[in-house]
This record gives sequence, C-alpha cells and structure tokens, in this order.
Amino acid sequence: MNEHLYRWRNRQLREHVAVVDGHLAPTKILKQATYLNVFLKKWMTANIWIYEDRIVYVGEELPEKMSPKTEVINCKGRYLVPGYIEPHSHPFQLYNPHSLAEYALKTGTSTLVNDNLMWLLLLDDKKAFSLLDELQNMPVSLFWWARFSSQSELREEVEFLDDEDVLKWLNHEAVIQGGELTNWPDILREDERGLYWMQETKRLRKVVEGHFPGASKKTLTKMKLLGADGDHESISGEELYRRLELGYYAAIRQSSIRPDLRKVLQDLNELELNVWDYVLYTTDGSTPSFYDKGIINECIQIAIEEGVPLEDAYSMATINPAKYFSLDNRLGSIAPGRVAHINFLHSKEDPTPASVLAKGEWIVKDHEYVGQPYEMDWEKFQLTKMEIDWELDPDELRFSMPVGMEMVNDVIMKPYPIRSEADKNVLARSEDEAYVMLIDRDGEWRVSTYLKGFTKRLGGLVSSYSNTGDIILVGKSKRDMKLAFDRMKEIGGGIVIAHAGEVIFELPLPIRGVMTNIPMEELIEKERELKKLLQDFGYSHSDPVYTLLFLSSTHLPYIRITPVGIMDVIKKEILFPAIMR
Repeated sequence: MNEHLYRWRNRQLREHVAVVDGHLAPTKILKQATYLNVFLKKWMTANIWIYEDRIVYVGEELPEKMSPKTEVINCKGRYLVPGYIEPHSHPFQLYNPHSLAEYALKTGTSTLVNDNLMWLLLLDDKKAFSLLDELQNMPVSLFWWARFSSQSELREEVEFLDDEDVLKWLNHEAVIQGGELTNWPDILREDERGLYWMQETKRLRKVVEGHFPGASKKTLTKMKLLGADGDHESISGEELYRRLELGYYAAIRQSSIRPDLRKVLQDLNELELNVWDYVLYTTDGSTPSFYDKGIINECIQIAIEEGVPLEDAYSMATINPAKYFSLDNRLGSIAPGRVAHINFLHSKEDPTPASVLAKGEWIVKDHEYVGQPYEMDWEKFQLTKMEIDWELDPDELRFSMPVGMEMVNDVIMKPYPIRSEADKNVLARSEDEAYVMLIDRDGEWRVSTYLKGFTKRLGGLVSSYSNTGDIILVGKSKRDMKLAFDRMKEIGGGIVIAHAGEVIFELPLPIRGVMTNIPMEELIEKERELKKLLQDFGYSHSDPVYTLLFLSSTHLPYIRITPVGIMDVIKKEILFPAIMR
C-alpha cells in the first residue's frame, strides 16, 4: 500500500473483497465491539473485520472463513473510536518527526500533518522526499504541508523558496496542505508569488491553512476570497465563531504557549454553538514536556469536561480533520475501507486508550506498549551532527546597540533603549538584561544586541536550535558564552549552558544541531531540567524553548533579531544590519 495515496493494488483490493465473501480469513476480528459511528454520531455494536492494515467489514455477521492466524478480540467492556488526528504539527521542537510520531501513537494519535520547514532548511528536495517515503514504514500516518515563507527574514529568501521548489512540494503525494500563511499581510497587499502558490494549492484540490491572529471579519473575508480554507489562530470563542460563520474550518489550539482550548470552549458555550462539524483540535507544535500525558487525547478530555457532547468531542479529533483534508475516505472513522487506526477505551468519558491499533498492528495492549520500534537511520539522509569548521573569536562578542529587545511574554519582543554601560565583559546582576547574538551556522555573519527579561544572572547559553537553523548566544558573561559555544561545537550541536566558568547543562541535538534522537520520554525530563534551571536563573515566563525558536520569527511583533539584522517587524525595516565576519 502507498501510505500517501492509500492506493492498494488491485490484487490487494480483490483480497479485501474475498474476505467479505468468505474466501479469505481476516487478520483480526473485533467481536461485539461498541464503537462510535461518526457519520450517525451514535454508539453502535458490531463485529469489525480487519485484513492486514484495512477495515474490511463492520456489521452483525462473523466471517465464514477463519484461520489459526486470525486473532479474535472480545471487545466487551471496551468502547472503540477512530485513531486521533493532529492536523497541525511542527515536528522539530527538539524532538523529530519519528520520535514524536512514535510517542503520539501510545496515546492514540495515529495521524499527524507536519510542517516541512526544517526539511527546507536542512535538505535538498531529493533527500527530503526520500525521507518522507522512509517514514511511511511506521504504523503512524504522516502527512506534510508546503511552506510559503520561512517565518523569518533570511538573507536568501528567494533562493530558499522559489517557484520550482514550492510546486515540487505541493505536487508531492504526501503533501496535503499549503501554508500556513504567516505571511498573509504581504499576500493581501502585493505578494503575487504567495497568491500564485495559493491558487496552485487549490488547483491541486488541497487546502490552504491560514495564520490570522486577531483578524477582523473583513480581513477573514478577503483571505477567504484569496483561497484560505482553515485557520488555527483563534484566541477566543468569538474569534472562532467568526471563522465558522464565514465557512472556515477552525482548529482550537491547546499548546504550550497558547493553552486556549478550555477558555475558547467556555466562550463557545456562552455563544450557544451547537454545530461542531467544522471545529478541530491542535497542539500546534508544543514543546516536549507539554506532551507528558499525550497529545490529542488530552484535548478531547478537556472538551468532554467542558460539556461538548461526547460524539462531537471525538469527531473533532477524527472525522472533522479527515474531512478538512479530504482524507475521510481513508481516515477518521471505523468503517469499511478505512485504515485500521482504532483506539480502545475503558469508558466513553476517558479518551486515553487502554489499547491502540495502528494500520492493524498492536501498539498498546491493555496499557502495555507492544509496538515494534522502528529505527531511523538519520545518517542515510545526511542528517548528521552539526559541523562547525570556524572559530568564534572572543573579540567578536561585541554588543553596542542603542536598541534592545524586551520580552513581553515567551515569544513577543518590544524595543527598548539600552542604558547599560556599553560592552562590558560581565553585565550587572541587578538588571534582567543579557547579551544576545545570532550567528550564521556557517560563520559568515553575526547580529548582536541586548535581551531584557530572559535572565537575571545566567552566565551563558548557546543554542543551535532556532527558527532559521542559526546559532543563538544569550548571557551576562562573555567568557561563559564563549565556553558554552565551544562545548556546543564539540558535541555537534545542541543547547549548552555555562555559568561561572563551568558547563552545567547540555542537550545534544545530533540531527543537524536542531533535533535530538532520544526517546520522547527522556526528552521530556531533559526539557524539564532545562526549564527549571533557567527559571532558577531568572527566566520568568513559561516556555524557554519557544523563546529560543522564535527570537528570529518575523510573524510576531515587534522587534526581531534576524539573519539580515535587527528588524522592526511592523515597518519591515532593518534597524541595524548584520555584520559580515
């Protein structure tokens, strides 16, 4: 079977029919299963036949032909629902697409639609597409979207995303969406390239995902006219209702930097929303520890607690996103012809499954993980350790900008006038001010200023994890920043913290300095350690990993440190250009 197209060969299709006709034995029989029929929004009882990776029959009958290899599962006392779908994943928040997908399956999220940004930054198209094919071998279903912008101000944006590359991605079988439209103001005004890519997406009968935080009804209307289909940026029930009113599919976000789901549902209850067919959930690329108890199962739990009807709470995680992506003939339901992604629940009110089937294989059985781990050979795709063949001269740690960046929250920065004495070796502990530098991973340029609100006394942090794949240095001590940089270089990329002349934390990121290859369970504990350490040093916000990721992201206000320099995002002006090394 081709995972991306779900095209079974004629021989396989004949076998599926032969099972129904009694000429072949099914692989599994789920006997007397109480399951959610998402089409009728009704709990029903049936016998479910599975042949290899596909559901071939749902009904009252039992098969005429059995074999010793047929597994019969008595489902009495269990409630079956379709595998959950995460429609908007950024699978590179320290974890990688493989480790995230493997972890997601354990709590019933068996389909993820993923951002392709890191593959654009790290791989050529041929290698990237080979990797997408390799990931088909996992029991999870992985799909992708095609970026229309880098979310930053790259030095070679046109080369990074040209027509040929975008169209190659849009035409790939694994790509089911264009966007997300973080560059929508430009498209609305004069970006003909972006508008062309939107129209090509529509021509291919794929959806265009928006990114319209705080958008007015008029703006949403105009973007609908240009081709947008969905949006996940509602921060209130009123905003989400506005999107539904205009015919958008609207995902409610429950993420580490925007845990909005409960409040939005409460708002929608006041607005008396009673039609949920165009509402989805997303965790929007949360950082590892946010996923401690699972992914989409946690969203369903909140919806149930907030009074969403049970059948709708599950439909928002299954058939609704499947319909949005036109995958409902393959995913999102327990019905003939669908891929055998099925979750077995103890009760209707508890969406964390006791057992999980994915592509007809057991992943979890009675709360015990029984799946066969799928090992990824990252070196096969040239996703090896970061190699830095240049030195950072201590004399380059210069910080004499008149304007710095002050943290409003985890990810939003506003400009502020710098009053500290210029360019000392160590900044005073009395101020929550630190040096910050973005330096090219190839060592060609650097940008520096001050960052207020990140730490009160930390010596130095260096991260090769960033939105552009370049290197971030933050700290109060130039000596500690240099020490952390040298250690990060030595381990081949990662996040390293040094203080008082000693390395006190390191998280290696051996997949090109951006992603780790350790299991999610280990990464969750490691990220908690990082967060606790930074909070001890004066970080007062909630998500330092996202702070590092979004320091250079120009889809957020107001000022950013980018590869071309310090940028005023609103005016799209470079306040202070990057310095060539």
